[in-house]
Amino acid sequence: MKFGILLKEGPYNHQAADTAYQFVKAAMARGHEVEAVFLYNDGVYNVTNLASPPQDDRNIVQRWSELGDQGVEILSCIAASKRRGIADEVLSRNASITGLGVLTDIAIRVDRLMIFGD
Repeated sequence: MKFGILLKEGPYNHQAADTAYQFVKAAMARGHEVEAVFLYNDGVYNVTNLASPPQDDRNIVQRWSELGDQGVEILSCIAASKRRGIADEVLSRNASITGLGVLTDIAIRVDRLMIFGD
């Protein structure tokens, strides 16, 4: 099965980011394909290098980058990013900024679009 992920919550104020990450890892471990993770609303904070969590805390930004290393496309909504002051130069590796039209394309191509967050 091919999945697309829509993540709408930030990394440390809501469980959605952790749940989405764990879902992607589990799906890939079971042989499913995760085509892309699209970050919308506060979800765009999941890929900013401006975050610097303490060493004893999970580094969600690094987790998403590692999934990008495994071929999962990590996309940040341009409108949501600009509203929050996030530009290309502060994105983590393997993340890119794109428009909402790409989310529509993802939803058409995948078997299931999983939505995490309110």
